Amino acid sequence: MTLDVLAVGAHPDDVDLGVGGALCKLAGRGFATGILDLTRAERSTRGGPEEREQEAREAARLLGVTVRENAGLPDAQVANTEDQRLIVMRWLRELRPKVVLAPMAPDRHPDHAAAHALVRDAHFLAGVRKIDTGQEPHRAPHIHFYYAYAEMGLEPRFVLDISEVFEAKAAALRAFRSQFHNPQYPGEATWIASEAFWEAMATRAAYWGARIGARYGEPFFGDGPPGLDLFPGLT
Repeated sequence: MTLDVLAVGAHPDDVDLGVGGALCKLAGRGFATGILDLTRAERSTRGGPEEREQEAREAARLLGVTVRENAGLPDAQVANTEDQRLIVMRWLRELRPKVVLAPMAPDRHPDHAAAHALVRDAHFLAGVRKIDTGQEPHRAPHIHFYYAYAEMGLEPRFVLDISEVFEAKAAALRAFRSQFHNPQYPGEATWIASEAFWEAMATRAAYWGARIGARYGEPFFGDGPPGLDLFPGLT
């Protein structure tokens, strides 16, 4: 398999929150998109891993994602170790994306911060031929980073206009019935399950959209400026 874009998240719903709009927009334009969840979120306050897996698959369907996989790393124990790097490398070599979207750091959630370093290093090492996983080496030509919840005072590398797919992204997030605002769900109250968090999600997208003259946007980060063949607006 060769994907155009693979988005990696520490937990099911991280990718959907951070870059669900981008994936939905790309899928609608014929690109092959994928999600790799690193853990099953088995230590989440609300819901269990089986329920979360069903929610993640429904969200992927609504986003038009080609494939959604899970690396099976331990929740609350994501770490940039050799063993975990090899697992992520195998998925990168299996799915062979042209573009990787990975968590950004710093982040207050330890798994998110660890996933940044883990995916960044696995992405590089997946291109090293002498690291043998029984697969052909592969390093995506492009890697960009995103925040699942809130930016940590950093200026993004660029902002993608997701105005046309924002409602589809919101519908995909509602598929996570155990996690986000859902008065019918009997789980313990948490911040991400609050109405305030749901409203903040829309406000965040509107803020980044306004920064580029659009209704809604998603910000992306990187280690340097992106290379362009032409000025934006010229084709």
